[in-house]
Amino acid sequence: MHAPATIVFDLDGTLVDTAPDLIATLNAVFVREGLQAMPFETVRATIGRGARPMIEKGLLAQGQMREPEEIDRLYAVYIDHYAAHIADHSRPFPGLETALDELATRGHRFAVCTNKLEWLSLRLLDALGLAPRFDAICGQDTFGVQKPHPEALRKTILKARGDVGCAIMVGDSSTDIATAKAANIPVIAVDFGYTETPVTDLAPDRVISHFNALPAAVEALASQAR
Repeated sequence: MHAPATIVFDLDGTLVDTAPDLIATLNAVFVREGLQAMPFETVRATIGRGARPMIEKGLLAQGQMREPEEIDRLYAVYIDHYAAHIADHSRPFPGLETALDELATRGHRFAVCTNKLEWLSLRLLDALGLAPRFDAICGQDTFGVQKPHPEALRKTILKARGDVGCAIMVGDSSTDIATAKAANIPVIAVDFGYTETPVTDLAPDRVISHFNALPAAVEALASQAR
């Protein structure tokens, strides 16, 4: 990894703390449907799987069995509500923008590879003023494959005009780590995101607890590859 790297970030739980708006949306939909609101901490760890599994798990927790068509309807209602409240309380994790500034001065480029829908990802990052920092913002519907399929990551790197042989993934979940490993790309895990399994148990190449540690972690992986 002699040249500056393309650093590809997951979005929810990695770049941005979206849990407040995601969970508020879930509870708004559930209350509208005559169901109970779900406890914040119960739902937070499940966010990494995506909105549909989050809905399904919330229903099961309340003893509710719904047909696939009903899940599709609830998912559509969820997306409509979330899109209207996408950045009410969501904010970048502390230290993110300072870390990106430092890495940018070293020539690194940035991209997003998320299982969020692409248009929602763009809307969120635009609302937070972060979108211009990324050369590519790719979602579950961008390429027809999604994480943990390695092509989702590889195609994101290429869309950002990067080199697959000179890239690093940054994520918060088993899905991100599995994706990077399948693509044979080094992966840095943040331990403050949304995961039911601690990232330290998933054997990423590096673990960081704050974005102020990201530049050093990137340089360490780059040095190993030289």
